[in-house]
Amino acid sequence: MNHFEVLDGELACEGVPLRAIAEAVGTPVYVYSSATLERHYTVLRDALVAEGLGDPLIAYAVKANSNLAVLRTLGNLGAGADTVSIGEIKRALAAGIPPERIVFSGVGKSESELRFALEVGVGEINVESEPEMHLASRVAQSLGRRATIAIRVNPDVSAGGHAKISTGKADNKFGVSFSEAERLYVQAANNAGLNPVGVTCHIGSQITELAPLEEAFIKMRGLVERLRAGGLHVERLDLGGGLGVPYFNMPTPASPADYAAMIARTMKGLDIQFAFEPGRMIAANAGVLLATVQHIHERPEGRRFAVLDAAMNDLIRPAMYDAYHDIRPVKARDAAPVTYDVVGPVCETGDTFTRDRDLPPLEAGDLVAFMSAGAYGAVMSSEYNSRLLVPEVLVKGDEFAVVRPRPTYEDMLERERPAPWQALLKTRS
Repeated sequence: MNHFEVLDGELACEGVPLRAIAEAVGTPVYVYSSATLERHYTVLRDALVAEGLGDPLIAYAVKANSNLAVLRTLGNLGAGADTVSIGEIKRALAAGIPPERIVFSGVGKSESELRFALEVGVGEINVESEPEMHLASRVAQSLGRRATIAIRVNPDVSAGGHAKISTGKADNKFGVSFSEAERLYVQAANNAGLNPVGVTCHIGSQITELAPLEEAFIKMRGLVERLRAGGLHVERLDLGGGLGVPYFNMPTPASPADYAAMIARTMKGLDIQFAFEPGRMIAANAGVLLATVQHIHERPEGRRFAVLDAAMNDLIRPAMYDAYHDIRPVKARDAAPVTYDVVGPVCETGDTFTRDRDLPPLEAGDLVAFMSAGAYGAVMSSEYNSRLLVPEVLVKGDEFAVVRPRPTYEDMLERERPAPWQALLKTRS
């Protein structure tokens, strides 16, 4: 359930017609449903608890959607934050998420990033290589502290909806191999600057079947048992995220309940604290990108283009991943479908959302919604072609609020300045 349903003949978010938001804010605009964010988090949490998996840390992956209002919505439910930069840590803190519920991941942490993470007291630093482990130790000791770490292991399991979002194979950049994980954990346990508390893995995103996750988790359980058999303290097992969401054209992915049941079966008898890092499964279906049809361009040879005011800089997933998003008119006409290429105004052939898509007839001025756009939508947007960043709106019940306003062109230009040796050009009157 995503709380984007037809209300009085038009598509609405919870109790707010999308047309009302478009009229107030303009398009393109991202719209998020509080009820969907809350439901997706609680469904996962309740499934894990029901299977006897204790009180797990569910650290929402900030990279999926980092809007402060989204983070605050989830943080108020008890969510932590999985972060990959100083900026994301600052966002999580600004949203009120306690530092002890923040996980710091990523393969290229700098000295300044590690110093900041240690100074604010993040709950776990996921170390992804031996050089990074030594850097974390040096920084921690310079601060007179011990860094609480988990070692990220690459289980060499292929998964994910696209090669660019698969992270668990041996040729991916993430984590250390099983062949070095035990040696590094022993090193960490004997290092004055480190406090190793567990191990972690993450094998990809948009995983619709449980088999690859189960394969990875069985390997991780074996690693925990070997470490403990060697006398090492392992209190936490972070199983990452990656559970897929329905993008309308895909098979229905495994449910959170099935996911939790698989973990309970795989980890039966293992006394350990579990952590998870879901992102897409919480945010994707909680948001839409609302756009306006600029015009319909029909060519004599038969191609028909629906040109929108939204572009690849607003939603890059189709151009980057060939991703599919269901496109729904806010008010659909009751007529036979028409085939369109749906495109944006950016000066790139890649600025194409879909080709040969059958949709209800469209006309200039119609509003359309890209469904399942709450994850990796606004957070990956840019100002390419000097287009303004898209605003974001959060809905709760029959209310809505702009939670990231659309900047002005003056805002955009004021961030840049000429070099000291360049004379300002005078505009002609």
